[in-house]
Amino acid sequence: MVNYFGLRLERYTAKRPEEVLIVTAEIDSETDRIIIFKGFSSSLTRPTAFDPEVPILPDSARIITIDRVASPYNPDNPKYLQQGLTVETMQSLLAEVGV
Repeated sequence: MVNYFGLRLERYTAKRPEEVLIVTAEIDSETDRIIIFKGFSSSLTRPTAFDPEVPILPDSARIITIDRVASPYNPDNPKYLQQGLTVETMQSLLAEVGV
């Protein structure tokens, strides 16, 4: 089963390649940080499947915050566009790009 919101976040970054999303979520009672860039997701704290069809952000995940960062992403000096976005706030940005 595909996580619809996670898929929308991937599509958002495919349409806005100048942005990187960093999602902090609770997955299986553990906090995870997921980076989404140019339509692909990767966990920064857990193993990531080689198959891009395997969702990194499962349906059971509780999204804590979403940060928008300018690309290219430099973990030592990230250039934040917005920090601490909620799912509700992100919904309007997704709607702006039609995903």
